[in-house]
Amino acid sequence: MEVAVASRALAVWEHRKVVGLLVRRDLKVKYQQSVLGYAWTMLEPLALTMVYFFVFGVILQADRGMPPEALNHGGFLLYLVAGILPWTSFGAMLGEAPRAMITHGKLITTMKVPREIFPMATVGTKFIEYVLTLPVLMAFVVFLGGTFSWTGILVWLPSAILLQFAFGLGMTLFLSTVNVMFRDIERMVRIITRLLFYGSAILYPAHMVLQSNIPEWLKTLYQLNPLLGIFQMHRAVWFAGFPELTPTTIALWSSVVGSILMLVIGYWTFRRLEMSVLKEL
Repeated sequence: MEVAVASRALAVWEHRKVVGLLVRRDLKVKYQQSVLGYAWTMLEPLALTMVYFFVFGVILQADRGMPPEALNHGGFLLYLVAGILPWTSFGAMLGEAPRAMITHGKLITTMKVPREIFPMATVGTKFIEYVLTLPVLMAFVVFLGGTFSWTGILVWLPSAILLQFAFGLGMTLFLSTVNVMFRDIERMVRIITRLLFYGSAILYPAHMVLQSNIPEWLKTLYQLNPLLGIFQMHRAVWFAGFPELTPTTIALWSSVVGSILMLVIGYWTFRRLEMSVLKEL
């Protein structure tokens, strides 16, 4: 088993240029008839941020879940931006994940390359789109008076990106394979994506849930969502020194273990159903 995995990993590495070509093609096709081009990668989530800020920050006052001192270091608006930008790329990846194999059906059946590269290209495209939003996030940090620590830059940010990539790749490998066999998966993912969005503390501080009157077992279950810890890591970079805005021990370990487990399950499912998928395509 280990030899087979190592062999496939080596084959994928040897065909890494194909992944790059697919990523560049997807980005070019997506923006080729757009006047603003890549600017939409930033404008769309920023427009949503303004809407969510008005609803959750002004009307519902979700900023009450933040430490008072944090409101002077970027405040709730920076908190939203730091969560919505990475979520936008992740949510878009989940939306495209079920069709990652179907979309490349002709290439898969004609090209003699490791078939893992097609789901990897989908994840890689969204990863590049997220990287393009980082300068905008930095601009918000400066404009809103946010702060950062070297621990955040060197530990939290790389960890968040790595775990998000691993979890996303595992999900894409799993969903793209299963959806070929059962097309209902694509519709189910839309519901799951919405549930994950509201269950991963994107629009409100997780501290509000953990300090509420709900049962302790429900709080524990809430922290077992791997995405909760991942997006808290994204926020911890810019809200250094605020324990309420950093992952709890449960959330941190859940994100690490959950991401690795999802990658293993996704790859195992992919290899298990690979021949059946080829017959369907």
